[in-house]
Amino acid sequence: MIEAVKMAGDEINEAGGVNGADVVLVAQDSGTDADIASASADKLLAEGVDVIVGAAASGVSLAVIDKITGTPVVQCSPSNTGLQFTTYDDGGYYFRTAPPDNLQAQVLSDLMVDDGAETAAVIARSDEYGEGFANALVEELDAAGVTVGDPILYDPEAGAYQAEVQQLVDSGADSIAMIAFDEGGLVLQAAIAASIGPADVQWYGTDGIQSGSFYEKVDPDDPTVVEGIRGTAPSAAPADGDPTFRDRFEAFAPGTDTIFSGHAYDCVVVAALAAQEAGSDAPEAIQQHMNSVTKDGEKCTLYADCLALLEAGEDIDYDGAAGPLDFVDAGEPGAGAYDTWEFDADGAVSIIDESVPVG
Repeated sequence: MIEAVKMAGDEINEAGGVNGADVVLVAQDSGTDADIASASADKLLAEGVDVIVGAAASGVSLAVIDKITGTPVVQCSPSNTGLQFTTYDDGGYYFRTAPPDNLQAQVLSDLMVDDGAETAAVIARSDEYGEGFANALVEELDAAGVTVGDPILYDPEAGAYQAEVQQLVDSGADSIAMIAFDEGGLVLQAAIAASIGPADVQWYGTDGIQSGSFYEKVDPDDPTVVEGIRGTAPSAAPADGDPTFRDRFEAFAPGTDTIFSGHAYDCVVVAALAAQEAGSDAPEAIQQHMNSVTKDGEKCTLYADCLALLEAGEDIDYDGAAGPLDFVDAGEPGAGAYDTWEFDADGAVSIIDESVPVG
């Protein structure tokens, strides 16, 4: 996501900037900790920034959203997928380019059902991301006729998960879905010790673990420990998005994981186009144009092309790297595209299907 933001800044400035001025990027770490994120937000607000891209995690954004949007400054997250943001009282200053988790839950449920799941268990972080996603997934699986119990929730800071894994054992499920971040590696360690790991039962994951280095959280010496885990994630460069983005990003940041890269890129470009259309970089002006530049106008996919249309007095419909955004009133996509994936014997992410649409 960081590299995609840098790339967007470079391309915007190469095209002439925003209202004739260069975009200036100021970086701070949101971490996975509310205290770190709060201190970082304070520093950015003290810098007088107009837009904040992030935080990465839904729970972390919830810790700083009031501070950011209450200033007010525009906030755009590339990867917040928690359901609560759709109705959160942010004064119209919070946006996201990632679709909400209730959409991804449909795709993950379909993947599990198509694989033949008859009984399932869902284990998830006990936070905004994990609980919301888990509840949506349980509803989808139940509606599809899969026998599934209530989500098994765990404290992501606990560091030991034998009790929760025993609940997985007791469930007798033939499929296990895990909604986690890096701590999911410790969950898998406990599951493997209890003979209910990926070699014993079909496991599934989500974007929180979709990384070629995730196996290192389980066993840094053996990438095969995650082999066969399947999952879903928002498409980094969906079929209906800008067709040149993936190649441009690979040239800009060779070998970098692409998860949420297109969404991060789009946060920057949408904000820049909103400022250009408003004729002002004031947050109050930008937020009024964030939705409008993504729909109901002349289609464009590159900042330079969109800028030319705006300068010619045209309304624009930016279809970005993450696809046609078409922001709804809540400042988020009303539809999404997802990739299904699998870890191979080297611990690398292998794509099964690309750009599975859902709305």
